[in-house]
Amino acid sequence: MLRRKKIIAAVVVVALLAAAYVVLSGTGALALIMDGAALKEFIGRLGPLGPLAIIGLIAVAIVINPIPSAPIALVAGAVYGHVWGTLYIALGSETGAVVAFTIARLVGYEVVRGWFGNRLSLRLLGSQNTLMAIVFATRLMPFVSFDIVSYAAGLTPLSWWRFAVATLAGIIPASFLLAHFGGEMASEDTGRIMSAVIALGAITLIPVAIKLLVDHRRARKDKRTSDEPL
Repeated sequence: MLRRKKIIAAVVVVALLAAAYVVLSGTGALALIMDGAALKEFIGRLGPLGPLAIIGLIAVAIVINPIPSAPIALVAGAVYGHVWGTLYIALGSETGAVVAFTIARLVGYEVVRGWFGNRLSLRLLGSQNTLMAIVFATRLMPFVSFDIVSYAAGLTPLSWWRFAVATLAGIIPASFLLAHFGGEMASEDTGRIMSAVIALGAITLIPVAIKLLVDHRRARKDKRTSDEPL
């Protein structure tokens, strides 16, 4: 009975999120988010409420997966600069990630555990530290969906506070890069824009390079162990 209620709740939540997306699309709000110049002008007109709008829009974009959050983050950097832009992007991203994680934990975790039983355990998925490290690493990879990772983490045994800490630690560098990139785009200086793009690409490759290095060292260690005489 509990699992049936959870499934119904999950269906209702998905329906509500889909309805919210349709409403945003129909009212033109989605088009506004996708138009960087229009969004920048809109945020500027809000005055002191602009930062709250940035934080709220990024959070909504993360909870409602099809809405892109990157354009909002770039506008935050263009309007508020590196320091404040980074802060607003990080706060919005953290808020949206925690909400998505909480939704998945409340309506999906028991259902998944009911389907997989004891197979959904820390022994299978890894320790709390391992799951925390995975969340942190994915936050450093812009090509990995921020939204999907947040929902997926809620379906694992990862504790709430570990998810929040790993997410916050991982999004600060990405938030700074997005704020910086948005600021450089606003400067309309082609040279600075290209430098920002190159820097963003280099940072994106860092986690991949670390993973390859760790795998290479592990393979060499395993080879040395296997070559040792018995």
